[in-house]
Amino acid sequence: MTDLLWQPSPERIERSNLGRFIKRVQQEVDAQVYDYVSLYDFSVKYPEKFWTAVWDYCGIRASGDRSRALIDADKMPGAEFFPDVTLNFAENLLRFRDDKLAIAFRGESGIARDLTYAELHEQVSRVAQALRAEGVGVGDRVAGFMPNIPEAVIAMLATTSIGALWSSCSPDFGINGVVDRFGQIEPKVLFSADAYAYGGKSFDCLDKISSILAQLPSVQKVVVVPYLSATQDAARVSRAVTLAEFTAAYEPGQIEFVRLPWSHPIYILYSSGTTGIPKCIVHGAGGTLIQHLKELVLHADVKREDKLFYYTTCGWMMWNWLVSGLATGATVCLFDGSPFHPDGNVLWNIVDELGISVFGTSAKYITAIEKAGVKPAETHKLLNLKTVLSTGSPLAPESFDYVYRDIKSSVLLGSISGGTDIVSCFALAAPVLPVYRGELQTRGLGMKVEILDDEGKSVRETPGEFACTAPFPSMPVGFWNDADGSKYKAAYFERFDNIWCHGDWATLTQHDGIIIHGRSDATLNPGGVRIGTAEIYRQVERVEDVLESLAIGQDFDHDVRVVLFVRLRESITLDEALQARIRKVIRENTTPRHVPSKIIQVPDIPRTISGKIVELAVRNIVHGRPVKNTDALANPEALDFYRDLPELAD
Repeated sequence: MTDLLWQPSPERIERSNLGRFIKRVQQEVDAQVYDYVSLYDFSVKYPEKFWTAVWDYCGIRASGDRSRALIDADKMPGAEFFPDVTLNFAENLLRFRDDKLAIAFRGESGIARDLTYAELHEQVSRVAQALRAEGVGVGDRVAGFMPNIPEAVIAMLATTSIGALWSSCSPDFGINGVVDRFGQIEPKVLFSADAYAYGGKSFDCLDKISSILAQLPSVQKVVVVPYLSATQDAARVSRAVTLAEFTAAYEPGQIEFVRLPWSHPIYILYSSGTTGIPKCIVHGAGGTLIQHLKELVLHADVKREDKLFYYTTCGWMMWNWLVSGLATGATVCLFDGSPFHPDGNVLWNIVDELGISVFGTSAKYITAIEKAGVKPAETHKLLNLKTVLSTGSPLAPESFDYVYRDIKSSVLLGSISGGTDIVSCFALAAPVLPVYRGELQTRGLGMKVEILDDEGKSVRETPGEFACTAPFPSMPVGFWNDADGSKYKAAYFERFDNIWCHGDWATLTQHDGIIIHGRSDATLNPGGVRIGTAEIYRQVERVEDVLESLAIGQDFDHDVRVVLFVRLRESITLDEALQARIRKVIRENTTPRHVPSKIIQVPDIPRTISGKIVELAVRNIVHGRPVKNTDALANPEALDFYRDLPELAD
């Protein structure tokens, strides 16, 4: 199979927002810009001009003088974008107020709800008034312990409309995991659903909320949102009222959007917390807005007529990204529940029902539906589907094949990468560029991404540290409770001075695309040769009997040896023949250095709430070191198996 899997037609390029943007920049700003490569070069060479052009094209609503688009551009951290501008994040997401569908929600339990832009505005108005009456104002925190339902979006918009900060966890977080996060930021108001559904079961939230409240004295009011029951008695939770009670005194009307400085915080997100208490990462209004608009409008090609979907929870930054789609006037499609209940066709049924055109998910999901034998191309119409996005972990080359063979041959497959740290992406899709097997299409516009060797020199077509060597708008405004910025600086700028080091091990390809080999801090180092874990996973998970795998480097005999843990299909046992098959496929498709010294069958692979496998936690367990925050894990009990394994003693 050729490495070139998809090529945009001239018509698609012509119709795309990015194609139109290139023409506008060429006509109005720089005549030397005529394609993506020249636009990218322009965007990193003249960031002030580029981000001002994005502002104009996307129609950002703000006040003040934007002539100083970037100051202190030589400082990372320390650079500031549009320092003389004020704006409100929610105002930009609620710029439309008509009868077009704003939110289409579908839940696993069969609940379906639609909201127009006019209806969304009305509901945000009422919640914003209620929050003001509760004493919530500029700089206060409001938290959500919510499934991915419309009320989570409404509460976020109401919070940010009045200048307060929003922070959310998905309701499958453990009590300590929630307290470790919200306890640091001390919210005044907490929104919680009554329950949520997953895998055919319902899970009560309110008993958990009562335990959480006992450790969150800052919370003045709990607002209970009825989700799985039409009515809800909030009396069983102290300081609680229902959403209907909370907003009963207020009629919908104009929203008093509070315009604040460009970098005023709107979101607090959290690191995974697998090596300690999660870091509270604070993101600013202007940087988040302009970055999301650039990614949604230019890279994902979202237009007003589009239906935008991402499979996510409220605890993953892709939720924040998805909700920003409201600023484009598109319909934002939400789903809450298991993507495999009752079977692997659930999300594709919704794609057909709603006419979804931009579909986003995780690499893990794509691997899982392929192994489950799901073939949407044979079972669904997918009439409007034009783009499939994948993130969360590197997308294997075989998954590229699967998408084009068994989902839809004409889609743009965009493997994208960024993270909670930047609430956005460094590597993105582009509707004017081809798709090559196993590669993320391109570096994001305005993101001066380089791959650096150990001396900090930029390299091509050879693996190195994934870094960004110039400021970008969605850099965090800081970490919570980090007055001197030391934690923030240590997180990203200790490896190379004045350069954002993202912690990925990657290659910049001959096509100017990116291949991510895995986390550099989980990179294996046998015999001093650095190996990305994703390179091993891509091969291992081609073996039919292997459902998923996890690799670590174990310190052994004055070196590092590769240890591979595998979860197998039901009733399959790891015998010598299967081990030989696994080693053979790794050796033939990578290098002898990639071949694990030990292969061990495990009942489960530990992962975070957002679905990422936790190599570092397993490595710590294997080396007898503590894992400080197991509440960050979806399945912390899985770690127990890895402790004191006799197979690793010799």
